[in-house]
Amino acid sequence: MNQHLYESGLIGNCAYIAHIEKDTNISWLCMPRFDSDFILGGMLDREKGGKFTVLPASGEYSTTQVYLENTNILETIVRNGEDSYKVTDFAPRFKNYDRYYKPLMLIRKVEPISGTPKIQIRCQPVTDQGAVQLTPSQGSNHIRYMGIDQELRLTTNAPLSYICESKPFMIQRPVYLVLTFGRPLEAPIETTSERFLKSTTDYWRSWVKSTSIPNFSQRLVLRSALILKIHQFEDTGAIIAASTTSLPESPGSTRNWDYRYCWIRDTYYTLTCFNSLGHFEELEKYFDFIFNLPTGPDGRYQPLYSITGDWLLTEEISELSGYLGNKPVRFGNQAYTHIQNDLYGQVLVSLLPLYSDQRFTESERIHSEPMIMNLLDKIEATMHEKDAGLWEFRNLAQEHCYTFLFHWAGACAAAKIGNRLKNDKMYQKAIFLRDEAVKKIESCYLPERKAYAQAIGSKHMDASTLQMITMGYFGNDLERANDHLKALEEDLLAKDYLFYRYKHMDDFGVPETTFLICAFWYIEALACVNRMEEAIEGFETLVKYCNHLSLFSEDVDQATGSQWGNFPQAYSHVGLMNAAFRIGKKLDLPNFL
Repeated sequence: MNQHLYESGLIGNCAYIAHIEKDTNISWLCMPRFDSDFILGGMLDREKGGKFTVLPASGEYSTTQVYLENTNILETIVRNGEDSYKVTDFAPRFKNYDRYYKPLMLIRKVEPISGTPKIQIRCQPVTDQGAVQLTPSQGSNHIRYMGIDQELRLTTNAPLSYICESKPFMIQRPVYLVLTFGRPLEAPIETTSERFLKSTTDYWRSWVKSTSIPNFSQRLVLRSALILKIHQFEDTGAIIAASTTSLPESPGSTRNWDYRYCWIRDTYYTLTCFNSLGHFEELEKYFDFIFNLPTGPDGRYQPLYSITGDWLLTEEISELSGYLGNKPVRFGNQAYTHIQNDLYGQVLVSLLPLYSDQRFTESERIHSEPMIMNLLDKIEATMHEKDAGLWEFRNLAQEHCYTFLFHWAGACAAAKIGNRLKNDKMYQKAIFLRDEAVKKIESCYLPERKAYAQAIGSKHMDASTLQMITMGYFGNDLERANDHLKALEEDLLAKDYLFYRYKHMDDFGVPETTFLICAFWYIEALACVNRMEEAIEGFETLVKYCNHLSLFSEDVDQATGSQWGNFPQAYSHVGLMNAAFRIGKKLDLPNFL
């Protein structure tokens, strides 16, 4: 279906993420953090970005790439005539000494499959946004790459001279390539790599077995869950929107953004999925992150923070050529300066399971009462304030229906928390704000269309208001929900169940590509209003817009089916999972099917 695909997979261990293309090149690797400078960045500049490939010495070749079942371990099989070999890439992660072992270590295992494969290894890391290529320095069993403060080392059982000089050599037994940042591998190469591979495989398969998922579309839900998991920076609990920067929303659009940060809104959606999976570890870690975030002098939060809670995310433009020549390449994100008031409700809804689920003890939540009251205060203070909204308009402030929807949802959550804590002040304030939010939402109503507009005083439809249906704003009134849905369909529905965010002019023109999470919201809304045949058909149609590993980008060009935007996009995988959960619940499939 797709003419343009992101032909890569990713590995990670909740400390770093790496992208590996089908040609074995590691095209994106930032260390020591998700938002650090890249060590390998060929994704954004083939000349300056460096490379790390394991390719045949000569001749034509073909590749296939798959994940080892129910893991985040990637296998790439390379075929070159009668010869073939497999490259297994993984980021070690497993329990050790009652905590998770997640080193800044990337392991590549290269093993012959058939014939007498002859390979050529090129490892050319860079620094300073690709301006400096690191200098290899040969040791006894490793190559140290000079030019950065931390030690970057490739430890291997392959001939070092062949790697340093990019000379072809024949492999008859497994070759191990262990790339480390900071602390090097000082242990036996072969046995340690094999032990780490087995332990990492066991970890991921055990994690998968502990999930609670519907019988509907299990394979795709599991892959999405595995991908979402490695987008949490476990050290602080922050969850990033995507691991990439500046992959354009559409060619030539200049809508190229750095998504390697923690948006409070995006995290709400991700945590909703983990809650549905029966995983609470991620929520507990995120709660610690939220509790430590800096706020402004008036107690307000930013829409996004760095993964360590830094508030200053200055946006800079790089000289890199960009993905497929698309400029600008941005590092940092100016959206940190925006007013986006929906986030207060999202934090409250995210925290609700801590109080509504009996698996959490009192000691795990009681200290958050002042924080909850502050969030309610912020909802009250921003109830009549214009903001940039979900889509982060840079030069358009409105009273957005979506913002009021989360004022409503956050207040409803706070009322439940207040009841649980027997805090009458919290409960009464939450009920008051809930009712105020309803008044604001109803001010967005367009009687002539029987639907709700993007903002008060606007006539534009906005896909974010699909959430009114999926979040239960209409209660059991299916007629109102269907009327609103039909108006959205008239204005924003594209072919193959794809969906536009909105169709009006913004700071960069009229959006050219559809937004995948909106399409999955649409599928979920169809299920909510009992249009089940359409929901199932739509789901099965949309999931074809993935790459060869069932990974989804942010945007899809409805004319060509091409993937665009940062990749993979946590939002899109969240949308898929929630749609699958909703359909599965509606179908209520028995376990034996």
